Amino acid sequence: MTYQACSYQEPEIKRGHLHMGNPGPAGQEITVNSLYFEKAGNPWIGVMGEYHFSRDKKENWYRELCKMKAGGVTIAATYAFWIYHEEMEGEYDFSGDLDLRAFIEDCQRAGLYLILRIGPWAHGECRNGGFPDWLMRKPFPLRDNNEGYLALAREWYEKLYAQAQGLFYQDGGPVIGIQIENELVDNSAHLLVLKQLAAEVGFDVPLYTVTGWNSKYGAKIPVEEVVPVFAAYAEAPWEQHIDRLPLSRHYVFDPMRNDAAVGMDLLKKADDDGWQLPYGDYPFATCELGAGLPFSHHRRPVISGMDAYALSLVKLGSGNNLVGYYMYHGGTNRIGRLSTFQESRETGYPNDYAILNYDFHTALTQYGEAREQYRLLNLLHLFVNDFGGLLAPMVYQPEFPLIAPEDTKSLRIAVRQDADGGFVFINHYQRLQPLEDLAEVRIETDQAIFPPIRVAGEIAFILPFGLRFAGQTIRTATAQLLCGQDNTLFFAAIPGIAPRYEIDGEGVHDGDAEKNFTVGALRIVTVSWEEALRLRKLEGKVYLGEACDLFLENGQVTAIREGSFSYRKWEGASFVRYDVERESATAVLLAEPEEEPFAPPYESELQIGGPRKRSWKKLHVTSASGFVEITDRYDVAQIYADGELAADNFYAGEPWRVPAALLYGKNCHLVMAEEKNDYYREF
Repeated sequence: MTYQACSYQEPEIKRGHLHMGNPGPAGQEITVNSLYFEKAGNPWIGVMGEYHFSRDKKENWYRELCKMKAGGVTIAATYAFWIYHEEMEGEYDFSGDLDLRAFIEDCQRAGLYLILRIGPWAHGECRNGGFPDWLMRKPFPLRDNNEGYLALAREWYEKLYAQAQGLFYQDGGPVIGIQIENELVDNSAHLLVLKQLAAEVGFDVPLYTVTGWNSKYGAKIPVEEVVPVFAAYAEAPWEQHIDRLPLSRHYVFDPMRNDAAVGMDLLKKADDDGWQLPYGDYPFATCELGAGLPFSHHRRPVISGMDAYALSLVKLGSGNNLVGYYMYHGGTNRIGRLSTFQESRETGYPNDYAILNYDFHTALTQYGEAREQYRLLNLLHLFVNDFGGLLAPMVYQPEFPLIAPEDTKSLRIAVRQDADGGFVFINHYQRLQPLEDLAEVRIETDQAIFPPIRVAGEIAFILPFGLRFAGQTIRTATAQLLCGQDNTLFFAAIPGIAPRYEIDGEGVHDGDAEKNFTVGALRIVTVSWEEALRLRKLEGKVYLGEACDLFLENGQVTAIREGSFSYRKWEGASFVRYDVERESATAVLLAEPEEEPFAPPYESELQIGGPRKRSWKKLHVTSASGFVEITDRYDVAQIYADGELAADNFYAGEPWRVPAALLYGKNCHLVMAEEKNDYYREF
């Protein structure tokens, strides 16, 4: 079947209509128009990954930020949870693992920008949405423009500003933006006052953002003062039932940004009071693409690498110009002096989350291991970081009919283009629903005609056309563009599709036969899909890890996993192999059943949903190196080390991986509550 893209239509772009702050140093300004963001006067697509400093150890921050940078993230995002820093009224704590200033400095050291989410209300599955208990008892409304609340909000903002002072983008620092509040959907006046309050305190940044979702008409926001950012999750562990959800619309191309806009073709174009968020005034920007999801006690969906990758690719093809993930790196909740800090039904919220575990089953685990999301998403990030300047001004035009997620037969395709060329986005993946294979798919644009391809299996990819590089024009390519180094372009061979390159005036080249060839000054290198998953661009140089995930730490190439590793580095005409020897002694876990050694201090977590039998094991690890796995089935499990709760987990069908260092040299006990048929699980 032939898929014909419509002719390019140049978009109208509005500039200067949004009231942002100091754009930064001359020649490096970060600005925003109605279609895309700009850096140094050029179109720019940032890749933003959420990582909560207060949910990890200070000693880990720099290393984990380096891993994020290697995964293609260019902007870190983090909440500041009020309850973490002022659990007791008037007693602020920004020391140790709460040292926000040190985290900002580590972001700069790792080469990442930072967007601070300053609340005051945050959510983030935190107790009271991040509000301290003492604040909840105040005699005035919260999240409201009353004198009492605003006075306390100002003081909170002042404390945060003191942590960031001198580290803003205008100072040469990494802080390029702040998010005001979170998920406040119907109080534009309060958002405006909070923005003004933040500016008065000193937060002068290139970008002010708010979350834009809720109703199909968008959140009510001060439209000229902020940039709305959006979300897309593959599942919903906050749904109040344990049934399987309908198929997600996030796997079909659709220009609507708002997660609540499903069925928009059947709905009114404005709210009852006439409200409609002016989407056309802002670039399509996301802050919460679900690279993972947390387990609530009653719903435990496991997000896979393809779940996250296909979702992000679909949003990119639909016009997304700020690729933002929540979470990108998991974490561990703190326990306060007065209470635990997780969201729970006990605190009036609809969900019970784990006391400590905020792993989120995302790209980087709470303990810093890489999941498949990390590798697959990097394919998109490589492309965006090198070619986002081309892509950002290219509009998504709905030239192909919108299809339903239940449609397993139609090709899911989008095109972003300009007058010279563009990119074809194809998604052949629907979470929890196989799609039918498609043969003889033909794609035509005004500038190019692709050879027929077969689209089969669980795959999603991007094909360039009309791409100029190193003095040549690649008319079409049936391989996924990854990145460039000097005069070389790197492509990944897409499973089931022969890599074929049509170059103006130079004919067609077979990427299977010619994995490394030159045309004039241009060199094209084709790697396998499996190799591409380990391909990293670090400080401008391309590397291939051999069964390992590479990153730079203090300027040195290293690997996420422990022990010796090997990699290949591109050195102008070929990859050159390097071997790195490192000692390792992977721990062995010894677990022996035992009678209950003590009453568990956090017994209530083991009894969610009613009384449950519990069983115990005495744990011992032989060294502090590596990870150990707990493979038992249970409902909730807790590990106590020297009497303190060290880790917990809600079972979802996978082994529980725990760092041996968490247990080594300590008196450790595992307690497991019996599993019952009272939660949603996918396998």
